[in-house]
Amino acid sequence: MKDPCISVCKFDEGICLGCGRSKAEIKAWKKLDKAEQRLVVAEAAMRLISLGPKARCKR
Repeated sequence: MKDPCISVCKFDEGICLGCGRSKAEIKAWKKLDKAEQRLVVAEAAMRLISLGPKARCKR
């Protein structure tokens, strides 16, 4: 799975406003298997929705 980073890399309470992942998830990304990566991406998407307009989603 492709890394979901969009090179925004600004954090609010430990969550990246660009991709929605936590710092720990970003650091562990390459070590996660495909299923774990899919789970992280799904959770990150939900975080971005809850962050609302201050999050920057790749469009």
